[in-house]
Amino acid sequence: MRNEAKVVAVTGASSGIGEATARRLAADGHRLFLGARRTERLEALAREIGAAGGTAAFRHVDVTDAAGVRDFVAAARERYGRLDVLVNNAGVMPLSPLDALKVDEWDRMIDVNVRGVLHGIAAALPVMRAQGGGHFVNVASVGAYEVSPTAAVYCATKFAVRALSEGLRQESDGSVRVTLVSPGVTESELADGISDPAAREAMKAYRAVALPASAVAGAIAYAVAQPAGVDVNEIVVRPAASAQ
Repeated sequence: MRNEAKVVAVTGASSGIGEATARRLAADGHRLFLGARRTERLEALAREIGAAGGTAAFRHVDVTDAAGVRDFVAAARERYGRLDVLVNNAGVMPLSPLDALKVDEWDRMIDVNVRGVLHGIAAALPVMRAQGGGHFVNVASVGAYEVSPTAAVYCATKFAVRALSEGLRQESDGSVRVTLVSPGVTESELADGISDPAAREAMKAYRAVALPASAVAGAIAYAVAQPAGVDVNEIVVRPAASAQ
C-alpha cells in the first residue's frame, strides 16, 4: 500500500466511522486530511496517527457551509499537492415520527446529509477533473434501500445520497470513481442526537447488535485500494447476527 499512497480527505472524522476510517487508511500508508467541527478531537487523532508512523493533518469544516468545504478541499491540496479521495462521511440521525413535526431536525438532516455531500462534490470534483482522476466515497446507510418507522426523513436523505452517487458515477468518464458505502447498525454517536423519547427507546433495541466502526472503515479501505480501472460502486455492510 505504501507504494500507492493517496491523499484522502475525510469529513466527520472526529468520531465513529470517520475516525475509524482515518486510522485505517493512515495505517495503510495514505496521507490523511481530517475535517469536522470538533477540532480538539481532530488534533488528538492527527497526533495519534503521527505517533503511529502515519501522516495526518486537520482543519475545521462544517459541511453545511459550501464555502467552508471549498476551503477544506483547498487546504488539503495546499498541504499535499493533490486530493485523490474524498470520503463524504459527515451525517446526523435525529429520528422521530413524522407527526412529531420536528421540522428543525428534518432541515438539519437535509443540510448535513444531502447538502453536505453536494458541497463535497462541488468542492472536489473540479480538482479531480483537473488532475486527471479521483475517488468519491459517500457514506450512506442501509436506510438508502429501506424505510422504517421514525426514520422516514433520515432514509430520504440516504436515498438521496445513493441517487447522487449513482448520478455522479454515470456522469463520470471513468477517471473519477464513485463508491457508496451503506452500513447497517454501527457503533457511533449518531443515536445520541435523537431527541424524540419513543424513537430513542426504539433505537436502543435496534442497536443491540452493532458493527464496530472499524468494519465499515475496512470496507472503505477495500474500495480505496482498488487499481485505477476498478470502480467499486456499492458496498452494504451489516452485522452478521442481524437482519438490519
